[in-house]
Amino acid sequence: MRKGEETRERILEIAESSVLAKGFGATSIEEIIAEAGITKSGFFYHFKDKNELARALMLRYVEMEDRIFDEAFHRGRQLSDDPLQAFLITLKLLAELMNDLPNGHPGCLVATFVYQERLFDREVRELTTDTVRKWSERFRAALAGVAEAYPPRDTIDINDVGDMFCCVVDGGIIMSRAIGDPGVLQRQILAFRGFVKVLFTPAAQAAMPRPAAVAVAAE
Repeated sequence: MRKGEETRERILEIAESSVLAKGFGATSIEEIIAEAGITKSGFFYHFKDKNELARALMLRYVEMEDRIFDEAFHRGRQLSDDPLQAFLITLKLLAELMNDLPNGHPGCLVATFVYQERLFDREVRELTTDTVRKWSERFRAALAGVAEAYPPRDTIDINDVGDMFCCVVDGGIIMSRAIGDPGVLQRQILAFRGFVKVLFTPAAQAAMPRPAAVAVAAE
């Protein structure tokens, strides 16, 4: 990576950390410059104003999250040809990923931008809206494939179930930060996974008694 690219990436890292910690409005260009160790002209070489910084932050964040989703969905399909099992595996992988983060998920940049939408120009607001729709559509499409093979056991709009994942993640992040428990997000994703499993597991299969545990005698 060239020096100019390294400087730009450093600015974005500092800005994202600050925005997630205290919001976009409270994040100043001056503090970013000071922490990055650059001049004001150095900052404006990369970003003409704060809205351009916001667009770059969002695009960087979306690219990272898309990569995580792509890898999890791909791995799920690799491990099972069954659409329900593949989706359940995907959710388990995402939950494990959240649990592996040392201090929990740092926060949702999309949610932060939505809460402070008046600070942004129309392009940034549209980018934020399109991002939420795209992520919901990803999960809606996966669940539609599951529903074709396993009709849901309750009358429910599959699109609403797809949207639910985004609600679970954002809600899990908020609750995790509010009560200081990094494990909340992982548990909420696993709870959503349990709901999906119950919703699509055929009634006859769900009613079957579980096999009793077999004790192994010590030799």
